[in-house]
Amino acid sequence: MLASPEHVLSTLESDGSRRWLYPLLSKGKLWKRRRVVGFVLAAIFILLPHLSIGGKPPILLDVAAREFTFLGTTFLPTDTLLLAIGMLLVFFSIVLATALGGRLWCGWGCPQTVYMEFLFRPIDRFFEGTTGKGGKPKREVTGALRVARWLVYLVVCMFLAHTFLAYFVGIEALSRWIQTPPWEHPTAFLVMAVTTVLMLYHFLFFREQLCLIACPYGRFQSVMLDRKSMIVAYDYNRGEPRKKGRRDPLPNVVDRSADQQKNNVADQTKTIGDCVDCNRCVAVCPTGIDIRQGLQLECVNCAQCIDACDDVMEKVGLPKGLIRYDSQDGIDGKGQGLLRARTVIYPMILLVVGGLFLYVLGGKYAFDAQMTRAPGNPFTRIGSTEVRNTLRLRLVNRSGVDQVYTIKALEPASVKLEVLDPAGLELKVGETATVPIVVDFNARVTSQSGHVDAVLEISDQSGNTQTKTYRLLGPLR
Repeated sequence: MLASPEHVLSTLESDGSRRWLYPLLSKGKLWKRRRVVGFVLAAIFILLPHLSIGGKPPILLDVAAREFTFLGTTFLPTDTLLLAIGMLLVFFSIVLATALGGRLWCGWGCPQTVYMEFLFRPIDRFFEGTTGKGGKPKREVTGALRVARWLVYLVVCMFLAHTFLAYFVGIEALSRWIQTPPWEHPTAFLVMAVTTVLMLYHFLFFREQLCLIACPYGRFQSVMLDRKSMIVAYDYNRGEPRKKGRRDPLPNVVDRSADQQKNNVADQTKTIGDCVDCNRCVAVCPTGIDIRQGLQLECVNCAQCIDACDDVMEKVGLPKGLIRYDSQDGIDGKGQGLLRARTVIYPMILLVVGGLFLYVLGGKYAFDAQMTRAPGNPFTRIGSTEVRNTLRLRLVNRSGVDQVYTIKALEPASVKLEVLDPAGLELKVGETATVPIVVDFNARVTSQSGHVDAVLEISDQSGNTQTKTYRLLGPLR
């Protein structure tokens, strides 16, 4: 049998056992910027359920009531067109962001990265004695230390799980449930408990394996990269061949001009590259890969290798940027090429889809009204000249207050309308009702084919009005 490589995956040893990663911490300028972004995103996640826009939370996914609120606007399951357009908006936004910035989301905005690198790893380093440095533990976490760490993890995960639950039930209901026994709200308590357990398992055990083997988003982004997409890249033209130690101005190292440094053009006459083979880029990588092996699926673009390499380059007296944000074509000296087909077409598609979304959203009414024909005979004769149609009016109160609706016929003049269940026109917030209606009209107003188009007006007590044209049926003339 063929011998397996040393590491089948960066987290898997050759014998199949788990390889635990203890990345060193490089506090460079990019890490400091990522920390600010991470803290801001975490603050937004925690504070958002507590805010209000027009009396509604910014985001509320009320699955039980089938109402979904975004930025003060409530959407119902009947808004399928808006849902489809919204999904297109999200898709093309991801495609455009990947074309421009590669996998920046994974390294700068993904909750897995934000909480793992700026919350849970610092907790680990505190108990392992490597605070502010990282790397392998200086002391074994056993006994009381292990229990204490698990308790800290439990408290943090419970807090995050409660915050997560607030996006589905609202902060008022969550506050009320926290102060009452779990058996009074078992479903919500079960959701919180399961979420807490999953978070504990993930951040204690699964950790970076989510990025390596489980996350579909990383794979989706990776297949959308092209040679001009921005990635974290190692300049092999400048770095190879590697040799340990400080670089002195020896004869076999030819000074590179400013143009060559700018365009990353390799000097073919040199025999020693700028890479000092210190392995710092591997030691700081949270997914355990070697960026010098080229573009890899496991790279989350966290830029820790950039900070580490820049620090080493400064110490050995060489220019920074051996590892940097660049494109594959940029490394080869072909330029970034920001303007290309996909970076022009995708924004145009986004503008069209975004405009369509706003147009459909602007056409939303304070209530939905739909006329349908009741089952049974299409029409009934009333006397010698009158014809009756039985209809059903379906109303949905989309406004933020209780409403009472009225309906009347505008034309033709002979149409008489009667609501069989007037109480059905009184709807609470978000309520739906189907109201039976009978419409009588003179058969003489029908066309040769036996129908007439009636104009009906539905309005609420807030002054919102909709006009509907509905075809009434009668006998052939």
